[in-house]
Amino acid sequence: MNIFEIQDKTGRIIYLTEERWVHILKHPEMQDSLDKIEKTLAFPQSLTPHSYDKNIRNYYFFVKENRKFLKVIVKYLNGKGFVITAYIVEKIQ
Repeated sequence: MNIFEIQDKTGRIIYLTEERWVHILKHPEMQDSLDKIEKTLAFPQSLTPHSYDKNIRNYYFFVKENRKFLKVIVKYLNGKGFVITAYIVEKIQ
C-alpha cells in the first residue's frame, strides 16, 4: 500500500510505500518528516544522478531547522519512481 503519490519537478509520479516508510523511520531524525519528503520531491533544491545506477536520482532540500539537507533517494521503474530511503546529510553529494 502507498503512503502517497506525488508528481515531481520533472513531471514523473513518485510513490512512497508503507514498507519504505517503516524503513525511513528507523532513522531517528526522520520522525514527523513525511511532509518534508513530499516537499523535497515536488520542489528539490538539487536533483543529482546516482553514482552507479542510472535509474536512481537523489533529491535534496535544505532544512532550516537543523541547517542540513534532506536527501530522498528515488528509483525509477516502468515510468514511475518509488522512494528507496530518506535521511539527513551535511551536504549535497
